[in-house]
Amino acid sequence: MATAEQLKSLLKSYGDGNGEHFASVALQIAADAARSGKSQLAQQLKDLVDDIKRKQASGKVGGAVPIARPTGELASLLVASYPQTRLSEMVLTPEVVESLQRVLREYRGQSKLREYGYTARRKLLLVGPPGCGKTMTASALAGELKLPLFSVQLHSLITKFMGETAVKLRSVFDAMLETTGVYFFDEFDAIGSDRGAKNDVGEIRRVLNSFLQFLEQEESDSIVIAATNYEAMLDDALFRRFDDVIRYQRPDSDQATQLIRNRLGDLLGKRITWKKLVPFATGLSHAEIAKACDDAAKECILSETHTVDTAMLEAALRNRLKFDEGNHREKLPDASH
Repeated sequence: MATAEQLKSLLKSYGDGNGEHFASVALQIAADAARSGKSQLAQQLKDLVDDIKRKQASGKVGGAVPIARPTGELASLLVASYPQTRLSEMVLTPEVVESLQRVLREYRGQSKLREYGYTARRKLLLVGPPGCGKTMTASALAGELKLPLFSVQLHSLITKFMGETAVKLRSVFDAMLETTGVYFFDEFDAIGSDRGAKNDVGEIRRVLNSFLQFLEQEESDSIVIAATNYEAMLDDALFRRFDDVIRYQRPDSDQATQLIRNRLGDLLGKRITWKKLVPFATGLSHAEIAKACDDAAKECILSETHTVDTAMLEAALRNRLKFDEGNHREKLPDASH
């Protein structure tokens, strides 16, 4: 059987996301089993390690094996995923990057902070236009910290029966204590709207009161993220309950250029006229620019031109501008400029 030191080493390597050390310790346990005459157990352990290594090589699993799966009622309230996204993959303002890096630094050093009576930033409110990186931020934080991402399904959470929604919400907060992860409430304005609004619904007011109470009492190691496109709709009391409010913006010209470069990679032509493209990208969200790049890439592949040129990108960006409801333009830029 595994020794106490081997078990501790296994758990430490799992917590650190160190797949190589995890496999090495497992093989040590297998060798000990073989020496003890338990050849069948030794072979089973070796086969399991080989299987893990194959999956790691193919990118199917990361350094740590995902084990968290919502069950029972939680299965309808939470969707679990295990993102590999990294913060470096995102194109954000320096202020947002600094805020997120601070969250990561404090979370990784939370045991040291606790020694001095401080807590790490864990409760985040993300606000800003749609398609500007709020959802991807939740994935990036989970990926950086090697934590599962639990997306809260608000359509399953909110019911017409008085008190039932608060009970379901309580079960989500209980899960935060039992299973450490990143818990993501998207479109949070559905439950976080101003309690003094004229069209306020009594049940939603009770749900918000419950959320405020649960959030204030929450003392797990999980990260709680709420995101909304409508900051003005949120109740003022919410802002005091979160450790940080991070505001997102549509990308400026430099960020739009970097997004296009990142998205297209080697498909991007060498002679792109950026001055001509910038007016079409300005005002679009990160998501819309990414979609425009994908449209241009597909056109490039189907037309067998090998690289995306300025004309392809311009056409794709112009098309996205037509359907972008948030840019508030009176007319498209003149293509002759």
